[in-house]
Amino acid sequence: MFSAAGQPLTAYGNSSMRLFQSFFQTYFYPSIMMLLALLLAGIVEGFGLFALLPLFGMTLGGFDSGAASSVADNRAGQIVVKTLSAIGLEPGARNLLLVIVVAILLKSILVLVAKKKVGYTVAHVATDLRLALIRALIGARWEYYVGQPVGSQANAVATEAMRASQAYLCGATMVAKLLQSFVYIAVAFLVSWKATSVSLFAALLFLLLFSKLVKKARRAGFKQTNLLQKLLSHLTDSMQAIKPMKAMAREDLAEAILVSETSRLNKALRKQVLSKEALKALQEPMITIILVIGLYVSLIYLHIPMAEVMVLVFLLARILTQLGKVQQQYQKMVIFESAYWSLLDKIQEAEQEREPVMGTKVPTLNRQIALKNISFAYSETALFDHVSMNFPFRSFTALVGVSGVGKTTIADLITGLCRPQQGEIYVDDVPLHVIDLRLWRRLIGYVPQDPLLLHDTVFVNVTVGEEGVGEAVVKSALQAAGAWEFVSAMPQGMYTDIGERGGKLSGGQRQRLAIARALVHKPRLLILDEATSALDSESEAAICKTLQKLRDELIILAISHQPTIVEAADRTYRLENGKVFLLDGKYGKF
Repeated sequence: MFSAAGQPLTAYGNSSMRLFQSFFQTYFYPSIMMLLALLLAGIVEGFGLFALLPLFGMTLGGFDSGAASSVADNRAGQIVVKTLSAIGLEPGARNLLLVIVVAILLKSILVLVAKKKVGYTVAHVATDLRLALIRALIGARWEYYVGQPVGSQANAVATEAMRASQAYLCGATMVAKLLQSFVYIAVAFLVSWKATSVSLFAALLFLLLFSKLVKKARRAGFKQTNLLQKLLSHLTDSMQAIKPMKAMAREDLAEAILVSETSRLNKALRKQVLSKEALKALQEPMITIILVIGLYVSLIYLHIPMAEVMVLVFLLARILTQLGKVQQQYQKMVIFESAYWSLLDKIQEAEQEREPVMGTKVPTLNRQIALKNISFAYSETALFDHVSMNFPFRSFTALVGVSGVGKTTIADLITGLCRPQQGEIYVDDVPLHVIDLRLWRRLIGYVPQDPLLLHDTVFVNVTVGEEGVGEAVVKSALQAAGAWEFVSAMPQGMYTDIGERGGKLSGGQRQRLAIARALVHKPRLLILDEATSALDSESEAAICKTLQKLRDELIILAISHQPTIVEAADRTYRLENGKVFLLDGKYGKF
């Protein structure tokens, strides 16, 4: 949906036109509707401004049509007088005032239409960017997630998407002010092109001089985006590890890092605020100086009639005010645009890491899973060298070994999250690479060491919000996991809230809920990755008895260091130095 940025975030020093092009292409229809509404509003307002000239002429020369006609020798006044005459209206004060009032009303309606389009589009920008990033992240392959800071992605979805939508808002507002400026300039040229040219030349010189403040604000905006990413990443990591850090009195170390990054962010924000306020403060005297110059040139050198001078001063004031607002909105846009490019970079990066579509064959699991001559390495670190294993249906297998030897990687290979560099994985003698991965994963129940439990009811935690899963299915899963006894004793049964991350439950109860979640869709393979490592011996023994009851219905693969798991399993594989051994030391090849 969005074009890829394809460059580092810091490379977008002069990217405003590309930003406009990206927004315009993505939101073509609402942008066109906005521009048309603003253009019509400008034309209507311009016609109303034309009516001021003959009206001022009457004010100075008497309220009669003759006075209006005499002032209408100017081209701007002629447009109004001829238009009123063409529709049979006398160019008198009443009709001129009516023209001005109608023009103001029509302009307000058209501007409302334009702002409505802009407002809706701003919401769409934030929503579309968030959805594009979420879909890209969800569709990425597993290896991509390993190196991704969670806080940075959360910041992108929350903060960067909103700031990017503000870039569109500022850009649209800038275009609106620019169109209004063009209308005022056109009317002013019809009144006096010489005085208008002198004033515009002076205004452009001032705006060019103030462009340094825009550049400073742009740099501050890019720093703010980068610093927000770092701050949110470190904050997320610190909060996840706050318990052990406080237990060791090390929270001050995390605080020092966060305080330092917050201070740097504050400096960037101060530069941004200083640039914005300096621009506003300098523009006001600029407008005054140019108006004085225009008034002096008009009266002393060009000898323009007073009625035209009054209209011209009014127009120049509007022109200069609008041009000042154009520059202010442009400054705001370049502050926010870094968030837009940062988001596009993340979306593109995640899309490039999209998990490849493998096979289309519908999987079955009635006999066994077999790994044959598997070799696998992360970067240059080899984990396995031509290892083979098999997991028969209706069996309970334990996988042991020291940390980092590759136990979890075996599970990742079986689930298709990783692909071996050599060898093949077979499911009922069918190579995994020809199987539809999503259908295959629907046959798997997975219980991690630290299951994420929601601050919600037991029912929601087991179903994870999946539609079509009723109470009977949830109860069956809870019974199979050995959790129904304590769940049924809760005040609201399966509709009892379990607290933040399951804080109202014991460790064993949390693990049983995680097993129930894995069992609720009736898997054919149940993987437990260190699922009992944090439990006491009594809770672990109880869960092992539950697993032994389940072995007759599926394959159980338990990754563990715990002797209780090894004793409960039918057999145990030990991983060591890239090889696989049976528990008795015999090297297993099948």
